[in-house]
Amino acid sequence: MSRTLRPSEDPIWLRAGVLFAVALFMGVMIVLPLATVFLTALSKGLDPVIEAITAPDALAAVRLTLLTAAISVPVNLVFGVCASWAVAKHDFAGKSLLISLIDLPFSVSPVVAGLIYVLVFGLQGWLGPWLEAHDIHIIFAAPGIVLATIFVTFPFVARELIPLMEAQGVDAEEAAVSLGASGLATFFRVTAPNVRWGLVYGVLLCNARAMGEFGAVSVVSGRIRGVTTTMPLHVEILYSEYNFVGAFAVAGLLCLLALATLAAKAMLDLVWPEGRAHVG
Repeated sequence: MSRTLRPSEDPIWLRAGVLFAVALFMGVMIVLPLATVFLTALSKGLDPVIEAITAPDALAAVRLTLLTAAISVPVNLVFGVCASWAVAKHDFAGKSLLISLIDLPFSVSPVVAGLIYVLVFGLQGWLGPWLEAHDIHIIFAAPGIVLATIFVTFPFVARELIPLMEAQGVDAEEAAVSLGASGLATFFRVTAPNVRWGLVYGVLLCNARAMGEFGAVSVVSGRIRGVTTTMPLHVEILYSEYNFVGAFAVAGLLCLLALATLAAKAMLDLVWPEGRAHVG
């Protein structure tokens, strides 16, 4: 009877070939584009880079990007915890529908999501006349950008937590309730400690997507320079004006923010390496 080889027992030429293919793919698809961003930004020296990222429009884009993330991430944190608790710990009518709605932003184009908000909150939309009468601005303003970002990012926390909570089951919670613990006490003392790292991972992913979102934000923002342009939109505007150094300088700053998110994730792996076995 033939014995199945473990991966470590594969022929050395096969392992070398697989590693070379992975390294080549990563180099072409990830490392090379990142290197191009920074090299292009620094092609004329450091002074143009500093000038580009400290320009008033660029600083306004940075502030709006950080503000959008600072609002949308906590909102999705609360939603993700509530939704995952409901899906994993309870049976109710419409549970499958709720799961499908959670996954909806993964399948709907962000541009379509932006158009939906324009249809609802735009001047010619369903609520547009009422909003205009009360001097409330959603579309072509920061609230619209925040709403669009919340839509495209709300699955991340829930999708990290649902598998973890389902794997835990309900035995521990039922035991806590039988001992007299309230619902909130059960969550914070029993459920939350077991999913805390999945929660952190979900927040990191949500934050990264919130800062980098382009499609939905582009539709609802109106691209008012220095007012409703986030960092991705500002990069696109500078590039369309053939200001390549400025565009890649701001893009490099955006990449650094993304790399900071990855560094935070790597630090979590170092602090709690066994968490990788439980977090998707």
